[in-house]
Amino acid sequence: MNDFNGKVVIVTGGSSGIGRAAALSFAGKGAKVVITGRRAQALKEAAGDNPNIAGIVADAARPEDAARTVAKAAETWGRVDILVNNAGAGAILPLADASADRIGQILAVNVIGPSLLSAAALPHLIAAKGAIINVSSTFGHKAVAGLGHYAASKAALEHLTRCWALELAPHGIRVNAVAAGPTESGALTGMMGLSRRQAAEIEAQERAQIPLKRRGKPGDVARWIVQFADPGADWVTGQVIAIDGGLAVT
Repeated sequence: MNDFNGKVVIVTGGSSGIGRAAALSFAGKGAKVVITGRRAQALKEAAGDNPNIAGIVADAARPEDAARTVAKAAETWGRVDILVNNAGAGAILPLADASADRIGQILAVNVIGPSLLSAAALPHLIAAKGAIINVSSTFGHKAVAGLGHYAASKAALEHLTRCWALELAPHGIRVNAVAAGPTESGALTGMMGLSRRQAAEIEAQERAQIPLKRRGKPGDVARWIVQFADPGADWVTGQVIAIDGGLAVT
């Protein structure tokens, strides 16, 4: 149960949903964890779940917050071994409604943010022969109407995962991704901006389409994030695994 003793993990978007579940799992296995998010109170509550979790208010879309996040982890816990790029942004955005600002907001969080944070953490990850785990989506490789730019941003993150795996392998750094399906994380009413009624309708549609007939729980995805980071997975890199109840194969 102490596979991560002495390890330090950064989890972006760690105050709720999949990120919070992953942070708790890492901390429960002995790791020291820094979680990021934009809401101070939510971070405080999440950090209160375990004394091995510390929070920092940071926005994945702000380039200056990348170096600040890595510095916080190094100052608090002394090193960085594992980076989980979990923070995400999305919107129901038909092509007819697309604008440079709305597209840019999605890409800033889902592509630019993970890139800059991974680059900032790189010296620490090289020293630790560490790991990067990116959180993608089923729609990073499955077409969907109305979510094209969100889906494209996740497709980009999945291909960055494969490219970084090749680039960083000589340093002993492994890079993998989990592609999460519809999960009970509040994303529909939060990130996607839907009303409760609209969210309930989409959730029912998703449950009907998913072969295992349920939406995921944060822990369903978090356990695979932790598995990719585990020292026992030291011969696995460049992989994207779909954790989605079979949705990707429908």
